[in-house]
Amino acid sequence: MLAPIPLIHVEDKGLDAAGLTPLQRGFAEAAGFTGQRGRLLPVPNAEGGLAAMLFGVGPVADRPAMVTGLAAAALPPGRYALAGAFGDPALAAIGFRLGAYRFETYRTAPHPAPELESPEGVDGAEIDRMVEGAIIARDLINTAPNDLGPAALHAHVEAFASARGMRFSAIVGDELLAQNFPMIHAVGRAGAEPPRLLDLAWGDPADPKVTLVGKGVTFDTGGLDIKPPSGMLIMKKDMGGAANILGLAHAIVDAELPVRLRVLLPVVENAISASAFRPGDVLRSRAGVTVEIGNTDAEGRLILADAIALALEEDPDLLIDMATLTGAARVALGPELPPLYASDEALAREMVEAGLAWDDPLWPMPLWLPYRQMLSSKIADINNAGSGSFAGSITAALFLRRFAEKARAWLHLDIYGWAPEARAGRPFGGTDQGIRAGYGLLKARYGRR
Repeated sequence: MLAPIPLIHVEDKGLDAAGLTPLQRGFAEAAGFTGQRGRLLPVPNAEGGLAAMLFGVGPVADRPAMVTGLAAAALPPGRYALAGAFGDPALAAIGFRLGAYRFETYRTAPHPAPELESPEGVDGAEIDRMVEGAIIARDLINTAPNDLGPAALHAHVEAFASARGMRFSAIVGDELLAQNFPMIHAVGRAGAEPPRLLDLAWGDPADPKVTLVGKGVTFDTGGLDIKPPSGMLIMKKDMGGAANILGLAHAIVDAELPVRLRVLLPVVENAISASAFRPGDVLRSRAGVTVEIGNTDAEGRLILADAIALALEEDPDLLIDMATLTGAARVALGPELPPLYASDEALAREMVEAGLAWDDPLWPMPLWLPYRQMLSSKIADINNAGSGSFAGSITAALFLRRFAEKARAWLHLDIYGWAPEARAGRPFGGTDQGIRAGYGLLKARYGRR
């Protein structure tokens, strides 16, 4: 096997520390390379062949933790080894491999990605599971909606469970009504494929119970409160909560964390037909709470509520849900920083710190109880949509809190699941959010076998 090509990371104005030969240094200077962020420069050896690739990481003060991902996105195919000022080796390895991610399913001529030799001093298995979890989420989100409706996602999740020795069951179509999941059924009944609740379990029943819930709306038209074309364009990503929960589940199982894991994925398409649920309908939830429908485009919280109610029937030690839930979260914090809601401040801090350690940032937001009045209904227990245009992410979280208030510990992530512009370690398109943070939290809480 050929030796890997050195990928030498150079800080801004840092050529002196790059360890270059006089020939290479002179070549870099002649090319005007000073370590400018994002710039790649091949440098020759004495025979005129390729000695190394220089990559500028820019000023240290604002260098992204996974700056290596910028290099991987631009490199030609080949096998590389990290050198120079690449920062933390674990994050550098993750950043490179996630930056090298390509979604090639629909290309007739795929572009091979660069490969990385694992740097010394890192846990290769840990890096693999973090990268593989992210790719699981990205591939699912990027898949075209005509190829990933409820039935196809069901088949994918069943195969996912089988490959990992997880127990799997599903409740499909009208059986949801028979088993008391009325809101999942109502949201998905207008679709060409019936709604369903997917249920996965793994681990020793004697271990602490951890339950993950992910929003699985395979496409969201908005229902009868239909979205405008611009709002519908990337709604294949509305199953991003389920996709990221699967990525987290993969990491947990692969690491054999000592937990009894349960994964609940309500899967629907929010479509429009004669059987679609309507504004003004009143739905009775699994928890017995009646919900007036103020907006059919606030459907994700409805299906999550039924799944959360089921989760709490076995009183888990920790409940985590992820959902591409509100545009208001993007207005508040943008696409890169998902808001985090927690049942207590200490738990929120744990999750935020775990995310920072893995370059998976989250931002704690308040469950401001006075805003519950925005969800009041004159005819039912609660409305599914806030009464105004303010605090939309908070009111959505408060809606879920109504169903999760008896949880021992609860975390809600209002993720975006999409990178509108490429950045370090995160190419354009479907992206992972919350996986590394959730894994870090669980590993810190429960350790390893």
